[in-house]
Amino acid sequence: MTGDGDDLAALQRRAVAVRELYARAEAARYGRTWTTEEIMLGFVGDVGDLAKLVQGKAGVRPRADLDDALAHELADCLWSVLVLADAYGVDLSAAFSRTMDELTAHLTPDEDRPGS
Repeated sequence: MTGDGDDLAALQRRAVAVRELYARAEAARYGRTWTTEEIMLGFVGDVGDLAKLVQGKAGVRPRADLDDALAHELADCLWSVLVLADAYGVDLSAAFSRTMDELTAHLTPDEDRPGS
């Protein structure tokens, strides 16, 4: 089995490959590809859609295909994060690990930390 970073790298490669397919379609349709800013705006729209689906899970916005739609929207959001990380040269696996380490240290009571 591969490590989490390898799994994330594989997901990112796939996301970037799909982004390249979108870029070809955009160039054919619009004469240019989306900028990173436009990808980010698409992500913001996806986050809004995700928020509505989370409301649905809370019973506020019910719909028949809620679980499938939620899974799809979470995947759309992940796609955007992976593509943006690639566009900006962010090692997402390392950044995630570092951030989780920082949060864990911040949230762990002093008496539970090693050496206390």
